[in-house]
Amino acid sequence: MSEIKTLVLNHKQIQQKIIRIAYEIYERNAGEQALVFAGVTGMGSVLAGILAEKVREISGLDIQQVEVSLDKFTKKQPAVTVSPAVDLTDKCLVIVDDVLNSGRTLTYVMEPFVKYAVKKIEIAVLVNRSHKKFPVSADYTGYELATTLSENIEVMLDDHDSTVYLQ
Repeated sequence: MSEIKTLVLNHKQIQQKIIRIAYEIYERNAGEQALVFAGVTGMGSVLAGILAEKVREISGLDIQQVEVSLDKFTKKQPAVTVSPAVDLTDKCLVIVDDVLNSGRTLTYVMEPFVKYAVKKIEIAVLVNRSHKKFPVSADYTGYELATTLSENIEVMLDDHDSTVYLQ
């Protein structure tokens, strides 16, 4: 039996959403000196890099990027790591992931950052499934998509052929 995949967003639509999110991030943080984008392992890290570059293009902000590594499929995280190490004191942090499902992953991702004196933490996602089980919500969302719990979202970000599929 083959798995049916439905195209949700094509490359052009994804690029438009990324540009819109980048402008929203800049508008809300225009008075800041610096922003740090923290991408969640996998497509979240790729999306963080794309967003960081877009915000860098449209603003004069000092932009830094880090990757947050964890196992998204383990309910109890042994360790969440951030690399490279950056000074987060009094900086605005934008945590980026490709899909927000229940909020569990983003709850774990916030753990290493709450011990620093960050100015604020915001969350950006490309797709929000709205199956909220944890008190986490996105400040920036590319696309809201109502799904069943048994369905999956597959995000592929590439320079020439980015896609979002529902399966």
